[in-house]
Amino acid sequence: MTDQGGFDLGGLLQQAQAMQEEMAAAQEAQAQQIVTGSAGGGKVTIEITGAGVFNSISIAPDVVDPDDIEMLEDLILAALRDGSNQVADIQESSMESMQMPDLGGLGDMLGGA
Repeated sequence: MTDQGGFDLGGLLQQAQAMQEEMAAAQEAQAQQIVTGSAGGGKVTIEITGAGVFNSISIAPDVVDPDDIEMLEDLILAALRDGSNQVADIQESSMESMQMPDLGGLGDMLGGA
């Protein structure tokens, strides 16, 4: 399906569908990955899937000080951030590995090279 300028809409739609399928597969693969965020030298750990689902938290008994709850809160927050950063890295890496379709002349209209 080409117009007079040689633009193949059917081919573009096929490329878009293939890219959508590739994205779905990449999302499924990253969802299966599990990362562990940690803080305090591993005293607080949080297990997170690549989809950002928190599975578990583990706190070593020696960091539970009723007189210093703020330190425990800080450790939990640091472990959450560590795990979330790892998930973001997985997601970014997954997107970078995807093949972008050749958009032909359409790429020039969208600012492509």
